[in-house]
Amino acid sequence: MAEPAARIAPATPPFAPEVQTWLDRTMPQGQPPLLLFTTLARDTRLFNKFFSAGLLDRGNLTLRQREVVIHRTTALCGSQYEWGVHVAIFAARVKLTPEQLHATVHGSPDDACWNDEDRLLLRLCDALHGSCALDDTLWQSLRERFSEQALLELLMLAGFYRTVSYLTNALCLPSEPGAARFPPAAATR
Repeated sequence: MAEPAARIAPATPPFAPEVQTWLDRTMPQGQPPLLLFTTLARDTRLFNKFFSAGLLDRGNLTLRQREVVIHRTTALCGSQYEWGVHVAIFAARVKLTPEQLHATVHGSPDDACWNDEDRLLLRLCDALHGSCALDDTLWQSLRERFSEQALLELLMLAGFYRTVSYLTNALCLPSEPGAARFPPAAATR
């Protein structure tokens, strides 16, 4: 089944100088920019504001911690576009197994494929997605494992990728070439 066309056409080169500089710094050499990036490039002001909050730098979390949160948040939001991009670029790098990738979409924090830290991160994502809040028990468990700076980053990261999911879903962005697709629910776990 064909994906619907994007609701807003992407900008085309030449891009504004600050947009081009960011794309050159972010995209691997020889790889075209992602559709999300070029769509946001239609408005340089919004592009700059959006990516100044991107949390793509080395922060208070490991790459794996970040990716577990990003995969779960985008899956909960139904953003196959963003989930698939992160699977293609980061899943192998952070050693997310096929079983874990399936569980980010269809599983639970209690699935046997997760370690204790992953379970805690998934619970954070599930709670924020469900109620936009964390209960005291979950907060205390997170405080035992993460610094205050890391906790702030986790909250911002989940919120940022919820925003990314809003964008990719509402704009009907078609999947990037080479990006993964959500696994079917009945796939072997």
